[in-house]
Amino acid sequence: MSIRIKKVQSKHDLEAFIKFPMDLYKDNKNYVPPFINEEKETLDVSKNPVFKDAEAHYFIAEKDNKVVGRVAAIINWQEVNKQHKKKMRFGWFDMIDDIEVTKALLAKVEAIGKENNLEYIEGPVGFSNLEKAGMLTKGFDKLATMVGLYNDPYYPEHLEKLGFEKANEWVEFELNVPNELPEKVTKFNKIVRERYKLRELKFTKTSEIIPYVEDMFDLLDKTYSELDTYVPIVDYQIEYYKKKYIPFINPDYVNCIVDENNKMVSFAITMPSYSKAMQKAKGKLLPFGWWQLLRASKKNDSAQFYLIGIDPKYQGKGVTALIFNAMFDTFKRNGIKFLETNPELEDNENIQVLWKSYDPVNHKRRKTFKKSIV
Repeated sequence: MSIRIKKVQSKHDLEAFIKFPMDLYKDNKNYVPPFINEEKETLDVSKNPVFKDAEAHYFIAEKDNKVVGRVAAIINWQEVNKQHKKKMRFGWFDMIDDIEVTKALLAKVEAIGKENNLEYIEGPVGFSNLEKAGMLTKGFDKLATMVGLYNDPYYPEHLEKLGFEKANEWVEFELNVPNELPEKVTKFNKIVRERYKLRELKFTKTSEIIPYVEDMFDLLDKTYSELDTYVPIVDYQIEYYKKKYIPFINPDYVNCIVDENNKMVSFAITMPSYSKAMQKAKGKLLPFGWWQLLRASKKNDSAQFYLIGIDPKYQGKGVTALIFNAMFDTFKRNGIKFLETNPELEDNENIQVLWKSYDPVNHKRRKTFKKSIV
């Protein structure tokens, strides 16, 4: 039977769009489903402020009256008009192992790109840098994280057969948290702290973090602005992410370094691993999903790394050692023995130096793929 590509135009279609990968990977022990309502809000033009500078079209592929694939065709107009990148984005990209399905879905993305005089398509990515990006190319046998996409090995194989090539590549690491930091590390931390008159901020309540959120986003801009993949975060997005995510962050896992004027020079956010809890929740916070998350936050020996920002003026001056020292204290208090990093661009040495002394194992890789449509 022929493949039918259908544009999402109803609540029923959107539900099918969101739930398709949950069905596709229902027997896969490494897939971690997102929360359905959170996905709906992210994709809703009326609720996500990113649509002030972006547009998206959602498609599902059907074959034999069954959903067999999905894709979101995305244009970030801030990226196109202000950064002059003629990029047609695609994300929320999943399909069965049938290259004709993959081809039909991407043809829709390509057509929209051509209609808007764009020059190439790239994905999988989200609307901005704060969404999941990168197709898994290594680590298919590893448990996914909240911030990483999961896919089977045939995904990149399909794209390569269709003429796509690597755009960017990310690496991820896992490491054992040491029982104690080496004495030389402790001494070095003391030297750096005294030389630059730095100190750690400690938070006990979520409300204490709020005054520093804009400083964190400012550091994210400074840290990543030179990277090819970065799109600046605008004020209304900061407000949106502040309301959406800050209430769920455990303040004990937010580590900040400030100078003598209380100006933030670095921060890192880690969290207990929620992957297994989200698998048990099966995409729903209610009635018992919230309890699974609460349990994971209180009893867990694994943590996942989410965000880091370092003022470029302090990069290469040992501030990364201070951040890891602060993180280590957090892990020790909470019984964390294993850490998994978030995706980091393979050439982003300023971030990877954070793990260098702790025998990190590169257990996952992921890529975005691009193709000219001119």
